[in-house]
Amino acid sequence: MAAGDFIKFNTFVEALAEQGHKLDSDTLKMALSNTAPTAATDTVFDPVTKHPPPAAANGYTTGGHTVAQAASAQTGGVYKLTLTNPAAITATTGGIGPFRYAILYNDYSATDLLIGYFDYGSSITLASGETLTLDVDDAGGILTIT
Repeated sequence: MAAGDFIKFNTFVEALAEQGHKLDSDTLKMALSNTAPTAATDTVFDPVTKHPPPAAANGYTTGGHTVAQAASAQTGGVYKLTLTNPAAITATTGGIGPFRYAILYNDYSATDLLIGYFDYGSSITLASGETLTLDVDDAGGILTIT
């Protein structure tokens, strides 16, 4: 399933400048939610009130799935973060969903700082046996800073 563009949270920039992220080594996670994130004002991953995920069952893990950093480096003054594709999520009996958003956050910090999200455009429910594979941009990276 193709997701839309990666949308960064505005507060990610401030958190980065104030040492809230160490993108080369912090634990990053991708969580699913059917509630629209607010890029302009959301600051932390809040699975209770702002970003409720599907039930942690049937192939979905509490807090989302860990995403590994493939590369974190700068060349010519341009920093690029490249991630490995998260493991495919395969629904078991009961399915997973609905969800529309895949939210990337930093699970290393005590406050689970938000980074950005993908919007699938409409709600999705995976039936038993169906798989979601989120393909992050291996060449261009998930984000660049110039």
